[in-house]
Amino acid sequence: MQILVTNNKMKFAKENLNLEKGLNKEWVITNGLGGFASSTIIGANTRRYHGLLIAPLMPPARRTLILSKLDESIEINGNKTDLYTNIGKNFITHGYKYQECFIKEYIPIFAYKVGDVEITKAICMQHFKNTVAIFYKVKNGSKKAKLILTPVMDFRNAHGMNKDHVFDLKQKINKTKLEVKIDNGVPIYMMLSEGNYIEHYNDTFKNMFYIEEEKRGFEAEENHVIPGRFEIEIEPNEEKEISVICSLEENIEELDARAIITNEIVRQNQEFAKSKLIDISKEDKTEEEEQKDKLIKQFLIAIDNFIIIRPFFNTYSMIAGYPWFLDWGRDTLIAFEGLLLVTKRFKIAKEVLKTMIRDIKFGLVPNGYSGYDNRPLYNSADASLLLFEQVKKFLNYTKDYNFVEENIYKSLIKVIESYINGINHDNNNIWLDKDGLLVAGTEHTQNTWMDAKYDGVAITPRSGKAVEVNSLWYNANKIMADLSKKFGHSQNAKKYKLIAEKCKKSFNDKFYNKRRKCLYDVLGDSKIRPNQLFALSLTYPVIEADSEEAKNIISVVEKKLLNAYGLKTLAKGEENYVEVYEGDGKKRDSSYHQGITWPWLLGLYYNALKNILKKTKKKDAKKELETKLEKFIEKTSKTFQKEISHNGCIGSISELYDSRKPYLPKGTIAQAWSVAEVFRIILNK
Repeated sequence: MQILVTNNKMKFAKENLNLEKGLNKEWVITNGLGGFASSTIIGANTRRYHGLLIAPLMPPARRTLILSKLDESIEINGNKTDLYTNIGKNFITHGYKYQECFIKEYIPIFAYKVGDVEITKAICMQHFKNTVAIFYKVKNGSKKAKLILTPVMDFRNAHGMNKDHVFDLKQKINKTKLEVKIDNGVPIYMMLSEGNYIEHYNDTFKNMFYIEEEKRGFEAEENHVIPGRFEIEIEPNEEKEISVICSLEENIEELDARAIITNEIVRQNQEFAKSKLIDISKEDKTEEEEQKDKLIKQFLIAIDNFIIIRPFFNTYSMIAGYPWFLDWGRDTLIAFEGLLLVTKRFKIAKEVLKTMIRDIKFGLVPNGYSGYDNRPLYNSADASLLLFEQVKKFLNYTKDYNFVEENIYKSLIKVIESYINGINHDNNNIWLDKDGLLVAGTEHTQNTWMDAKYDGVAITPRSGKAVEVNSLWYNANKIMADLSKKFGHSQNAKKYKLIAEKCKKSFNDKFYNKRRKCLYDVLGDSKIRPNQLFALSLTYPVIEADSEEAKNIISVVEKKLLNAYGLKTLAKGEENYVEVYEGDGKKRDSSYHQGITWPWLLGLYYNALKNILKKTKKKDAKKELETKLEKFIEKTSKTFQKEISHNGCIGSISELYDSRKPYLPKGTIAQAWSVAEVFRIILNK
């Protein structure tokens, strides 16, 4: 399978493919529509979200589990050996014992050996299609063999479970093309490159057990349907390529698995070339340069997973995280620079900005869209203000003021004016106080990024004058003053400048907590949280970067919140502090922003250091800060080089981490803003 393997691969040898290690490492690949395939490196499904085809029926929404697994067995002289690993509460199949290695670069690759028979399997999704290709290469030994492929299927919501379910199955076969309808859902098509199909009757995979769901306090067993099996004869010493394609596309017989794989690799390599982040012209690279290139390529592959097209809008968007998030406004804007600008995907960046403004209502950028009907949701006070920072970042990279003036500027005015006039949609309760500071939220709402809610109760409501909302408000008005002046709107420029000045004065008068030498999280709330870094990390810091207050803030953050994996969301010793993310939904939601470590917050710390460095004049102090910044970049690079290659989801970075050793990855297995902000730091952007 030469087309699949390069020197850049992440490889796990047999000693890392035991049950314990194999179940704790996952992979994910995507199709650019919000659909994905995901499992563990030994092929055992440990989540309800694991499967070889999770297809969005209304992309990226209404994700549906189609193909849970394709279980392989090899029969040699009548003796059948199962290569798959399945888990029930009362059983385990031990296919992992025959697995020689797992490789992940562009796509996951599995290698097995039974006696003198070698089998390699690769899994790839077709870009912009609800299609997955499973490609096998079999090198047979001295005896006749038979490869048996058994599809384990379903048709349920990706978030759901089919416990004790009796399936309504209809199927028809035309040579090697299979059409299946489950529970009267849309037709599912499967195509075998060669061989025979044997239909099964009333065959149910009962009680597949999901270890990770049990840990999360959810139902952990469900049934799947087995429509039949494929059988392929292999002669002694024969080498054979076999493929199975599963799709919601009816013209499946026109597809070729090898071509799907090749096209996907070519597509991603074209994106690498466009980014110009890897010097492909230089031949004699040092070992350090080779390792850096390898890391960059791993991140570029990870980044590609989050960029999607919304056919319903005919525009681009970005998935917040796999396996359960869709596209979120706040997440998109935080990840925007690292995913799109650093990688020079400027055309897509324009489309994403247009996506952000297309449904502005009440002056609010949608914080997300309904997972059922694409209806925009507006529960955010900060997403609209984050838009201004990313427009500014877009201009820093592209200088495309014409695009902003023609397409974005009027929407920015709409946002600013709405915030000035007040917004009370969906209990956002946003209004501008006479002191120039923004008030947002109620005790029952969660309209900042700390948005956990359980059983209708906001865990961290943070209502009132929140530190990051007001930092963003100041920054937004400063940027608008600049843009208005640039576009010849002098009255607007003057107006926004005055609003910014008033906000800054009140902010500096009221937000600094002299006792704790840092900023209030919300006026009246002295808990030490990372949100205060917004005051130092934006294009226009509301706290002077060369001030004593700025130094104190950084010092407190470093001592109380910073670790190698991110920033803790609450300092140890504060009320309701939790450092391990575990347990049922209530326990997890109660800890989500109460001490758990988030990697994306490293970007705020990084920006703050750079802003302080920029303002520092004294040589000794400047040198000290430069050294600190270099060490921080180096440490972040080393930490996440290991994470993206060896831990959690192979080839990506998790949403969050426990805040004590061994700092286990938790939450979504692949999170856009984690990847984006870490990547930006590693590249020093």
